[in-house]
Amino acid sequence: MPHSTPIAGDGLTGLAPVIAANTRILILGSFPGAASLAAQQYYAHPRNQLWPILSLLTGEDLAALPYADRLPRLLAHGFGLWDVLGACERRGSLDSAIRNPAANDFARLRELCPALQTVGFNGQTSGKFAPEFAAAGYRTLVLPSTSPAHASLTLVQKLEQWRVCLSAPRLKQR
Repeated sequence: MPHSTPIAGDGLTGLAPVIAANTRILILGSFPGAASLAAQQYYAHPRNQLWPILSLLTGEDLAALPYADRLPRLLAHGFGLWDVLGACERRGSLDSAIRNPAANDFARLRELCPALQTVGFNGQTSGKFAPEFAAAGYRTLVLPSTSPAHASLTLVQKLEQWRVCLSAPRLKQR
């Protein structure tokens, strides 16, 4: 099981990617919040809307499953999870509190996920990396954050924007 390790002072390391060779849609967050780091689970905060949204997109109630059962089901639907940052310093969970960010190494992403077509960024902070992924030939979408700190849109409004992930045209295999 991946774990968060302090790197220095308030420094933290993120979670391992949840990806497979059949991953077609990769959701990239910024960096796990305090609840996720403590639980060692992506999107562990009870008010984060990622799992309800992915449940609606996949037609399977992923949110109701134990975390260990959720991940293989998510992968079976062609979705993967990771973060743009692999390490940073931060007190609390807000992206605005991130200091000394260190990006994850995405160099082997095409090799590890040859079916990957779409990269969806969960919020504006991770969305700053969209140009890099677009330049690498991926379809990119900056989506509304599922964080409880971003409550300006309802779940239904977010879902409509997230549904675009599934409307990706079939791209040629690389």
